[in-house]
Amino acid sequence: MLMEQQIVNGVQASSISGARWTKSARSNQSGNCVEVAQLPGGGVAVRNSRFPDGPALVYTQAEMAAFVEGAKDGDFDAFTV
Repeated sequence: MLMEQQIVNGVQASSISGARWTKSARSNQSGNCVEVAQLPGGGVAVRNSRFPDGPALVYTQAEMAAFVEGAKDGDFDAFTV
């Protein structure tokens, strides 16, 4: 019987089996990018592309959708540098 891999926040990104990390087409080439991977259980893992073996944060689809909508609505504009 195959058991689904349990993935938690802060897990080493490279230890997530079968993750296919994707970077935005708008990312620059300087290595300061966020990458995401769709997880088998429906979650989304996020990592820093500069540290591919570093920690990954894991969010639900609903959490990611809320974040994207907030970004589109300007909720985070105060954080712009």
